[in-house]
Amino acid sequence: MMERKVIRTIVFVLFALSTPLFAQSKLEVPVSKDVSKEIIFKRTAYTLSFNTETNLPNWVAWKLNKERLVERVSRKGYRFNPDPDIDVNEAVVTQDYANSGYDRGHMCPAGDNRYNWKAMQESFYMTNMCPQDHKLNSGDWNDLEEMCRFWAEKEDGLYVVCGPIVTNKSPKTIGRKQKVVVPDAFFKVILSTSGKQPRALGFIFENKNTRQHLGKYAMSVDEVEAMTGIDFFPALPNDVEAMVEKQINLRSWGLD
Repeated sequence: MMERKVIRTIVFVLFALSTPLFAQSKLEVPVSKDVSKEIIFKRTAYTLSFNTETNLPNWVAWKLNKERLVERVSRKGYRFNPDPDIDVNEAVVTQDYANSGYDRGHMCPAGDNRYNWKAMQESFYMTNMCPQDHKLNSGDWNDLEEMCRFWAEKEDGLYVVCGPIVTNKSPKTIGRKQKVVVPDAFFKVILSTSGKQPRALGFIFENKNTRQHLGKYAMSVDEVEAMTGIDFFPALPNDVEAMVEKQINLRSWGLD
């Protein structure tokens, strides 16, 4: 009886992933825990929930596939700019990071937007940035960005969501024009719909200089949801979402 149930579940998953409605869903777009503090921006390459209290994104979500990995533009020459969709008197500017000791850490990375000049330009909006430890930004966080591009090239279909985590009730801030909260950590969750069954994986990085195997940061998406209060991949059928978000199979991602 249990074997038949498993077979039915697999058939349902394969059917759901093959339907046009499912394929057109914005699988990567999550649901925020507090919509009263967010402004949603839909960009060329990503969707962003901006937090008006922390001056950070709640989350940034995008799809990554082979087409978006075709390099048509270079990141050279693009500058960090205030978000044009935020009032000039309220927008975070690049000078707010000056002498802070933190990088302007991309959430949706410039390297994922080389296929289109507009996508590249929008990746440098300050709403897509977080104060990030330099060694983390250039080290393990960058390694995961590169790994995501490797997975997307191999599997031709990856859905990514990332953002900051603020746990301190009295967080540190930077900035002169605007106060920007310094995150305590960062999350990234990834969904792959290629192959016989979809699979997902989550990561948590403390905002400090750490250097270790990416598998050490990995956890289930359910665990990341518990830490952030964000509902990831809600467009998935409920049964599929429950199945993929509880799993943590490092071997299937080549991280064992």
